[in-house]
Amino acid sequence: MVAPKGPVHVRRLALAIGDPSTDLPEAVRALGGLLLGQIAGFDEEIAGLERKVHAEAKQDEDAVRLMSVPGIGPVIALAIQAFAPPMEGFERGRDFSAWLGLVPRQHTTGGKPRLGRISKMGQRDLRRLLVVGAPFRSGSVIRNAVRSGRFHDPWLAGMLARKPRKLVAVALANRMARIAWALMTKQESYRAPAPAAA
Repeated sequence: MVAPKGPVHVRRLALAIGDPSTDLPEAVRALGGLLLGQIAGFDEEIAGLERKVHAEAKQDEDAVRLMSVPGIGPVIALAIQAFAPPMEGFERGRDFSAWLGLVPRQHTTGGKPRLGRISKMGQRDLRRLLVVGAPFRSGSVIRNAVRSGRFHDPWLAGMLARKPRKLVAVALANRMARIAWALMTKQESYRAPAPAAA
């Protein structure tokens, strides 16, 4: 009996264990029921922790400011506050983005700069949250824009028209890091760019 990895597919195994018509040995059913009970307990604990994170983020002024950026939710906002040094230590947004490892390497030959892959030499946890966590979640900026076909951000529309989606995710993470730096240093809220003309 095989199910794909991931919490979404646990229900399939639970149905198979609970179904009396399957020819599973009783020992396997008992052990499976024990494991399913542990998973359900972990799910409840995780849901409780998520509620605490959301409540804490709503009470923190800087977290609320960061959550005004599309793609930054409570977890990412609190992670930026927890892992990043004071934003005043970075001279500009590019420096913060480079600290995260989101800036492409530059190779210059004959006065002509060429941009390579991102360095990945920065803060791994925040970079992963910004690259993987923000753009590809169900409420994400990129996924919503692609599904709906409506692009509220002209920059994102142009990038998706020219580049692969994963590369756009890294570029968007780089942009969100620079915006986060600007919001934290200037103590302002995010203002969305003008929508693209139809």
